Amino acid sequence: MRLYYHPLSSNSRRATLTARHLGVDIELASVALESGAQKSADYLRLNPNGRVPLLLDGDFLLWESHAIMQYLADKARADDIYPADIAARADINRWLFWSACHFAPACGLFIRERVSKKLMGGAPDPAEIARGEGQLPPAAAMLDAHLGGRDWIAQGRLTLADFAVAAPLMHSARAELPLGAYNNLQAWFARLRATEAWATTEPR
Repeated sequence: MRLYYHPLSSNSRRATLTARHLGVDIELASVALESGAQKSADYLRLNPNGRVPLLLDGDFLLWESHAIMQYLADKARADDIYPADIAARADINRWLFWSACHFAPACGLFIRERVSKKLMGGAPDPAEIARGEGQLPPAAAMLDAHLGGRDWIAQGRLTLADFAVAAPLMHSARAELPLGAYNNLQAWFARLRATEAWATTEPR
């Protein structure tokens, strides 16, 4: 299998975290987002969205990071992080959808303005930062409350839900994500950072 990714892409990080945790033999192919390689004709033939990550498994192409996580776990029959039981799986899936629709986009407002634009030589847009300041705290507060008395987000153990939600937090410091006041969230993220999967997917 080959994963087209970028080391600073939190969407890519979800896929690499899952692959490393599962011990999947996967070839990493870096896509130079800073030069616009994701919009090249060759890449768009593989992924018409022009984004990373993209998984190639034989002749099967799969984009969307959360879908890639699920595919890798299913292929590896990883019942620990993505159980076959439908209720347990639905519990994890709800957090994958929450990650995709609420938490990651809110974090993304800060990441795009303070990390991505900086890499491209641009400056943050105060209006976009203000949007983030309105959207991220309610989501973070909800997650923080959920994590009260819990070590992990779903099923009482490390699952795809944790990798999915944690991925954008790789930019916590650089993006100045306003999350320091959420003690349960911070304790959970410290546990996640202590995993081998997190350590082995840190950008070099």
